[in-house]
Amino acid sequence: MDKLTVRDIDIAEKKVLVRVDFNVPLDENMHITDDTRIRASMPTIEYLLDKNAAVILMSHLGRPKGVVNPKYSLAPVAARLQELLPYVPVRFATDCMGPQVKEAASMLQPGQVLLLENLRFHTEEEANDGDFGAQLASLADIYVNDAFGSAHRAHASTEGVARLLPAVAGLLMERELTSLGSALEDPERPFVAILGGAKVSDKMGVIGNLLGKVDTLIIGGGMANTFLKSIGVPVGQSLVEEERVRDAEALLGRAELQNVRVMLPTDVVIASEFSADAETKTVGIREMPEDAGHERSGAGWRILDIGPVTSAEYADVIRQAKTVVWNGPMGVFEMQPFASGTLAVAQAVCDATQSGATTIVGGGDSVAAIEQMGLGSCVTHISTGGGASLEFLEGVTLPGVAALKDREK
Repeated sequence: MDKLTVRDIDIAEKKVLVRVDFNVPLDENMHITDDTRIRASMPTIEYLLDKNAAVILMSHLGRPKGVVNPKYSLAPVAARLQELLPYVPVRFATDCMGPQVKEAASMLQPGQVLLLENLRFHTEEEANDGDFGAQLASLADIYVNDAFGSAHRAHASTEGVARLLPAVAGLLMERELTSLGSALEDPERPFVAILGGAKVSDKMGVIGNLLGKVDTLIIGGGMANTFLKSIGVPVGQSLVEEERVRDAEALLGRAELQNVRVMLPTDVVIASEFSADAETKTVGIREMPEDAGHERSGAGWRILDIGPVTSAEYADVIRQAKTVVWNGPMGVFEMQPFASGTLAVAQAVCDATQSGATTIVGGGDSVAAIEQMGLGSCVTHISTGGGASLEFLEGVTLPGVAALKDREK
């Protein structure tokens, strides 16, 4: 961790502007359905309050595209914060800039919290507009970035403000950078990376970066189909990124040269259509049905999960690992007939943790899967950053991190 954190500076009686990630899901009645991201930033907020700082929080929620829309308001988050901080006054500003916000910030006392309205109600946020960033910076004495999930975006609240105030990492940001950084730079071996999800194009850079670091790379989910096709396996109507088939073939060649074991499915669960009610079969990877009774040979069959043999093979390798990084599910886990592969991997990651391995899960779908299966507490670290986690694993410099103050060496 080469960045200064809130522990390294004097914040007593200072106004501290904190970028948090309160992009939480809301139902049609504006009720928060999962407050994980709010609770993840509580250690930083509580630390600042304990040190007698006045805390100004800012975040985005959804994609309102510069339009004020009540369904993207952070008002429900303010209410939830007040529940989590019952003895602390939590105020809510109906905007994030302007004279009323300036006055609310100036009147804020040490030990109090002010939450600003959705930053993305202003197009200037995502444009990293200098004047918008300056207005945000004018509210406080110190800037803290605790929003790892937004650190890969050079927005006004993540990069612009950090150029105008003393800028340090929050405790959640510190934990994210330390956990992911240690896994990549100094992993205990065997180091196993598990990559899944739908699109291989999202993970090509990650795979390329990990090939020089991991001992075993496990591939599942829809992205595995592109790799299977690159080695001549018939995949029927499965999701395949045709323009990436040659890239997949090249990566497998690189892995062989670098002595990295790449595991692909050996059996799969196939369905006659993309539906939880579809006809399903479990077949070896070279046994895709030639005639599914459709208009043309193999028209409807598609791979929607890894099979039981593959699940067992993957689980065995995961359980023997000392460092595990997992990003992306093994199948369409949202549909019960295609959830078994992801469950098997989640359980194996849990078992590895209990055997002393460092295990890190990142990416919205894999985090959702492991939480849905009740195994979240079995993981060393659950990353709050989807795209940010991927870019970090790819070796990309995150603008929101780069802008923070470095430690003296």
